Amino acid sequence: MFAVVKTGGKQYKVAQGDIIQVEKLAVEAGKSVDLSDVLMLCDNGKVTVGTPVVSGAKVTAEVVSQDRSEKLIVFKKKRRQNYRRKNHHRQEYTTLKITAIKG
Repeated sequence: MFAVVKTGGKQYKVAQGDIIQVEKLAVEAGKSVDLSDVLMLCDNGKVTVGTPVVSGAKVTAEVVSQDRSEKLIVFKKKRRQNYRRKNHHRQEYTTLKITAIKG
């Protein structure tokens, strides 16, 4: 059994026991979170596609950790104009472990 869920503006294909990294959620580590935006549900070949979400379906996940990604360098330059800017960015993300899929 697997499901396609939407969180943080992205879609993820998940099955029970999977560990995924999603955009930061405001939940502490060790707590449980319900993802109710289930776009598709597949159970032993029986596919249910939502319009836009499957009603009554939800995915339960446990928050493993709250982390930040590696530093990304943002460098801008215009040649022959003496224009150079250097910034950096670290995206925050939440690691989830899928515990149950209910349809």
